Amino acid sequence: MKLTPGKLKGLQAVADSRGVIAAAAMDQRGALRKPISKAAGIAPEQVTHQQMAEFKTAVARVLTPYASAILLDPEYGLEAARTRHKNAGLLLAYEKSGYDNTQPGRRPDLLPNISARRLKEMGADAVKVLIYYTPYEDAAINDAKHAFIERIGAECAAVDIPYFLEFVGYDPAGGDEKGFEYSRKKPDIVARSMAEFSKDRYQVDVLKVEVPVNLAFAEGATSYTGPAAYTRKEALERYRAAAAVARRPFIYLSAGVSNEQYTESLRWAAEAGVNFSGVLCGRATWKDGVPVYAKKGVAALEDWLRGEGVANIEAVNRCLEAAKPWFGFYGAKSALELAA
Repeated sequence: MKLTPGKLKGLQAVADSRGVIAAAAMDQRGALRKPISKAAGIAPEQVTHQQMAEFKTAVARVLTPYASAILLDPEYGLEAARTRHKNAGLLLAYEKSGYDNTQPGRRPDLLPNISARRLKEMGADAVKVLIYYTPYEDAAINDAKHAFIERIGAECAAVDIPYFLEFVGYDPAGGDEKGFEYSRKKPDIVARSMAEFSKDRYQVDVLKVEVPVNLAFAEGATSYTGPAAYTRKEALERYRAAAAVARRPFIYLSAGVSNEQYTESLRWAAEAGVNFSGVLCGRATWKDGVPVYAKKGVAALEDWLRGEGVANIEAVNRCLEAAKPWFGFYGAKSALELAA
């Protein structure tokens, strides 16, 4: 694939000097509102717009000096976008938080009054969309999701901005995605999803993917709780199998696990020798700061971020020594080569 000038510029903006994407994620909405409300002892609807924006701004201010970019949302994150470090690129989320639970299939929707063009006008270097997806879903539901992803791809191409697609697997039968039975299916779900959305028809530029194994069920992992879904050798093979089908640069999401489990999963990716191009890491970096903020306020949160938050993001960054430049997927040895 040949990259257009706008997509090339956007990808350079969100990556570091090596071409690795070391991005922080702070686009959570429901996943931020609920823990703030729980820690504060109030109902979720009592968490104010100001509180949401204030938390995101603190994270952006303190952590973006250690990140190549930050992912935010246009609902609560625009002030945070303005306060990010000057060298940090900006990704903006296009989708509504959550999914439609009035019908089966975890169907997605986009924010009203937002478009790829408007996100670019807000200063975005790239557009991010999250979709819940499994190849085991009803074919008609997945066909509608495929068309949804195609439309966004065409829209991003029309305004020449990179398209980051995040897909999160699930069990259509309602099983526990953190449980043992699902952990046995997860590698196949991740790999088949990566293969699907690598297709040219979707015009996706970067795949934001789940780690294909759940280390809680991987023998030999520090995070192992058992029972065993895979041996260490089998788990490393699952990493390689998923990476082998990718035809786009891919980066790993943190999926709400602890910093310790996330960094261990990145070390296993390095051991497997997979060609991941970085991370978009959210809650593994800052989630333990939520109760600090809810109980003690923004100044206490910033103190926590400067200590534990920075330590968390630096732990992730150390794991990125094994990451490969995104431009390698486009057959180039440097981003400048693609511009030629």
